[in-house]
Parts: sequence; C-alpha cells; structure tokens
Amino acid sequence: MLLLYGGLFFALFIRIIYIQATGVVDGQELEVKAAALYEKEAVLSAERGKILDRNGNIIAEDTLSYRLIAVVRPDATTDPKEPRHVLDPAYTAKVLSQYIQMEESEIYQILTRKLSDGRQPYQVEFGVAGRSISHELMNTIDKEGLPGIIFASDTKRYYPNGSFAAHLVGFAQKEQQKNGTFKTIGKMGIESIYNKELTGIDGKMKYESDIFGYLLPNSEKMIKPAEDGSNIYLTLDKTIQNFLEESMSKVYKQYNPESMVAVVANPKTGEILAMSQRPTFDPDTREGLENNWLNDVIEDVIEPGSTMKTFTLATAIETGNWYPNAEFQSGSYTILDRTIRDHNNVGWGKISYLQGFQRSANTAMAHLLQMIGDEAFIDYLKKFGFGEKTGIDLPGEATGTLLTTYPINRVTTSFGQGSTVTPIQLIQAMTAIANDGKMMQPYVIDRIVDSANDKTIKKSEPKVKGEPISASTAKQVREILASTITSEVGTAKRFQVEGYEVGGKTGTAQIAKPGGGYYYGKNNYLYSFLGLAPVEDPQLIVYVAVERPQLAPTEGGSEPVAEIFTSVVQNSLKYLNIKPEDAAKVETTPMGDYVGKNSDSIQVELSNAGLTPIVIGESGNITEQYPDKNLAITKGSLVFLKTDGAITLPSFENWSLRNILIYKMMSGLPIEIVGDGYVESQSVSANTVLYDSSPIVVKLKTPKEMYTVPVDETEESAAEGEILPQD
Repeated sequence: MLLLYGGLFFALFIRIIYIQATGVVDGQELEVKAAALYEKEAVLSAERGKILDRNGNIIAEDTLSYRLIAVVRPDATTDPKEPRHVLDPAYTAKVLSQYIQMEESEIYQILTRKLSDGRQPYQVEFGVAGRSISHELMNTIDKEGLPGIIFASDTKRYYPNGSFAAHLVGFAQKEQQKNGTFKTIGKMGIESIYNKELTGIDGKMKYESDIFGYLLPNSEKMIKPAEDGSNIYLTLDKTIQNFLEESMSKVYKQYNPESMVAVVANPKTGEILAMSQRPTFDPDTREGLENNWLNDVIEDVIEPGSTMKTFTLATAIETGNWYPNAEFQSGSYTILDRTIRDHNNVGWGKISYLQGFQRSANTAMAHLLQMIGDEAFIDYLKKFGFGEKTGIDLPGEATGTLLTTYPINRVTTSFGQGSTVTPIQLIQAMTAIANDGKMMQPYVIDRIVDSANDKTIKKSEPKVKGEPISASTAKQVREILASTITSEVGTAKRFQVEGYEVGGKTGTAQIAKPGGGYYYGKNNYLYSFLGLAPVEDPQLIVYVAVERPQLAPTEGGSEPVAEIFTSVVQNSLKYLNIKPEDAAKVETTPMGDYVGKNSDSIQVELSNAGLTPIVIGESGNITEQYPDKNLAITKGSLVFLKTDGAITLPSFENWSLRNILIYKMMSGLPIEIVGDGYVESQSVSANTVLYDSSPIVVKLKTPKEMYTVPVDETEESAAEGEILPQD
C-alpha cells in the first residue's frame, strides 16, 4: 500500500511539475483557455462623418436612437412580483407589432425561438425593425409596461432639414453584416458615393472580468480608440437651398407638374449653391423615394428647347456671323423636304435677327446656322461641353446626344429640339457666358475634413474647362439675353427681378413620346429658363425646368418657371449682399487695424465713425477683428472685436444669418441656428455673462415671398410656345 500510494503521489507530483513548466493539458494551453474565460472585448463604435453645407450647417449626422431588446429567459427574474423577462410572448408580439415594422407572427417567432442546442437564449433582438427607434417611440412603447422589453442606446442617421437636396445628399441606413453586427451604409447620393470617407473605423477595449462580468482588480484595460468618419462640406449654401426648396414646393403644389428640376450655381467658380427636384423624398423615412431614384440634374437627359438658342447666338457672334439689324423672313424655313415653323406658326413677317432672338424665332436660328456652317456650329457646341460629361464630382452622369446625322437634325439642334443635354451641361455652358468666356467645371464637394483634428484631407478648387468664346462675345450675349426681358417683344418679361438687371432665355420644349413623335397641347411641354444675374457682373446662374404643369386656361407655361426663378434670384442676391442697381449710394468707411489695441478706446472710435462695435470677451486688448483691416464697410455695419475673458451675450435682434455665423465662429459658442433670414428670438437673454457651454438657440424669421411682376394679356401673347384660347 505504501508503495502504491507513494507511486501515485510521485506521478501526481511529476504531472504538476509538467503542467507548471509547459502550461499545457491534453494539448490545450491553460493560459489561452483562462484568457478566453475571463478576457472580454467591447466594441467602441465609430461615428459616421457629418455632411454639412459650405458654412458648417448640418445636413446629415448621427444622432441618438434606441434599439429594442426582449429578455426571454425566465432566470432573468429574481422576484416574481417584478418580472424581468417576457411572460406572455403572444400578447407582447401583438403590442409590439403596433409600433415596429414587423408582423405579429414574426415577432412571436423571435420571442419563442430556441438555440441550436435547444436552450432558450437570454435575450433577443428584432433586426432592422427594432433599431433606429426615436426617443418618443421608445417612451411610448415603455408606457405599455411589457415585462422583459428593454432598450439600449444606439445611433441613427438623421437629416434635420427634411427633403433638403434629397437626391443630391441621398441617405444611409443600418444594415446587418455577416457577423451579425449592424453598420450604417450609404445607399444613395453623397452618402453612397463617399461612404468610405464618411464611415469610421470601430475601436475596441480589452479587459479582464470575473464570470459575472465585473472588472477584476489590478487588471489592465487595452483600448484602441474609434476613428470617426471624415466630415464632408458641400458647396451648397443652406440659405439659398432653402429659398429654392420653398419656392419649388409652392409651385409643385399649385401646378401639379409631372416633374421639376432647378439648379443655382456660382459662375465664377462652378460651385453648385443649390440643387433640387420634384417629386422628392424624405431621407429619414424614404417616403416618396419610389417615384424616382435618379438625380435628374445629372443623370437624366432632356431636349432643352429654346434655352439652346443662347449658344447658337454665342457661336454666331464668335464666328463673325451676327448682324443684329439685318432682316430675315420669319414664319417658316425649308430644308430639303422638311419645313420648320416658328412657335406661332405664321411668324412676324420680315424682322431683324435681334428681334428674332427676342421673340425666340426658330427660323432665326436656322438662318444663323446657314451663315455659321454646320461643322463650325457642331464644333462650338462641343466646345461648350455638350455631348460629353461635365466631370462633376457625382456618379452616373449622362452625356446627352448631339444629333448631327442629317441636315434637319442640325437645324433643330440650333433651337434645342432633337439633340439631348443634361441640366448640369446647360449650367456649365452658361458659365462661359457669365464668366467672360471661361467655362467652369461644376462641383458639389467643397472639402473633406478629418473629424479628429479638423485638418483638410481634400479641397476642391475651381477648374476652367475651356474658353469657347471671347470676353467681348460673352458680354454681348449677356446684353442680348437681358433684352429678352426688357424688350417689348421679348418672351421673358415675366422674369424681371426688382432692383436687378437679369438676362436669360426661355425654353418651351416638346416632350417625346416613348414610341416616337411628340405630345401636343399647352400642358404637354417642358417649360424652362436659363438665366444669370446681375447681367453686368453675374454672381448667379439659375436653371429651372417644369415639365407638364397643369395650367389654367389664362396661364402661360412660363408662369410657374418665373415664380421660382424670380423668388430665388432676388432672395439670394440680397442674402449675398449684392447691391440693387437702383439703390442709393451709401457712405463707406475703411477698416483700421485694431489688433493689439484696447477695446474700450476702439469702441468709441468705431461708434464715432457710425459703426456698431461688438466685443466678444471682456475689456482688454483686441486679439482678432472682423472685417479685416483696409476693407471698406458701410455706415451702421457691425464690427466684431475678439478679446480674452468671459463673454457677455449681445442682443441678436434683427441680425442677419451672416452676422450670426460670424459671431458663432469668432466666439466659439454653441449657437444653434433655426430658420433663415433675420433673428426673431434668442434663448439666452442679452447681457448674460456666459460661464458654461449650454447651447444657445437663435431663431430666424423665414424670408417673405418677394415681389412678382404682374403680367398683362399682351405679354402672355408674346410668351414663347404658349397656346392661347382662340377667338
């Protein structure tokens, strides 16, 4: 017995020594098994990058939401009086089906399902239907008092401005990955194109815990921080975009057209300041998306109608074939076996080429084409970028088609029928007219910024695509475009904008039938306008197209187009501080260099000069100023002076959005801006000394609808392509 037990003890002793030396039992490393048992790993979720306008206003961002969880295992309940698991799966499924997009039967199956080994899971979730739940909905479900139903904080993609530039911005939504996790994926627009840049990299945290999940004493946490996605700043200006959305919504409701598109661009740079279309959709709910997934400004082609005459005119002037006072016979023009007619069918007898353009005579363009020559004409259209992509920083761009096979194709192309273009091509070509011959490539991405350190990763710069015409030709075209509005015989009288000289060309294009031929009737045209303002030094290009509006018997097709154009142009020019031409001259004063000087003495100096000083900080030396030195500013303007110390909030009453943005930038205060126009109220009273970082909400008034030029019967009869009641 002694030898037996002694031998067993010796064998056990040798086994212990072996395990201590090697750490291996039955081929498995004990350290690894212990780590697997006690080491935990938690995912640190990265935030998706924001999409913002050029001034930093939020267009899309991640926001707090909740996900729905059901605890189903009975051992979760320790006190029968306070159940912590689902007691009645059938009733719970019936109630939840009223709040989430999932059938009652599906919810019941989830609540009662078993694991592969037959055991019941501790808790279950409900996929996409149980995610992105708002705070309001969470509270509503919670009030039902369902045992075992709990919520965990989550994030969802939020679009605070509704259908704001929806087809451009697109949307992103959570999708379940192969490993069972959920990830926000861009599905359309900017959200999809720049999904890689917007998507962050999740981090992780490793730590040691006991079997109950509590952190073990003296254990080390290994943290790899999450890297949030980059922020994308668009060239869009939220204020101008809102002007556009507001006017388009009004016209869409009033005229119930089949579709609408509109674009506002800066001709100096090619930056797109606003872009929208109807029908549109809500990126939060995707309601309305079933109507159209395409960004029509980029991905759809149209027959442009008489807006194309702008570039036929420019070609004639550039090639020395423009004789404004020479006359031609209007009414009809025959080439081989085909005859084209003016929009009133009979013309106006012998008229000048200038009047022919103002009246939008198709025959005038046909005669000009004969003088220019077919090959030269098509060559210039290509110089203007038609027939090829603009290269805008968006995918899916269409090219359009220049029909040149037969002589009749070239004639109809001269007045915008047959050949097809995209709205963005019209915008690009118009930049050459507005920008003294230099044609600018359109773009929508201003910059991409690293959210961790605010460093710019990518910055877009204006790009000249070509110079199809000279500066003198461009100036002459602008003057003629202005005459379509000011001339007694012009087709664009409705497009007058009070206080500003505007130029542009109307368009009334026939709409092709799917099986060939064209639709007819006043309500079956694509009405459009391609314009610029102010004519002398254009700051804006605006294109508006309304397809098949439902017009009253006395209404012309240009009315819904003009309503959008005039409202957007006037509001935008005023917002951009472009002085009206009929405004009285105002007295200006040059800014001095105030940095380093005492704020008290400078306040007195500025007040005596008729300016309004705004000190951001306490009395002391000035560290920053706006506007900069030597800039001329008008009497009564605000001058911002930054100093050190606590900030006393001024009264923002009647401040413009521009001034609020300047104050926000210089002060660094968490100011939340609601609305557009001028300040109506502020959540923190004036003269309050600020010591914390609580948000300050500033509400602005929505701009009122501006002046609309009245139209008489004579003007209606001159409007291009309109069919009026016959006597």
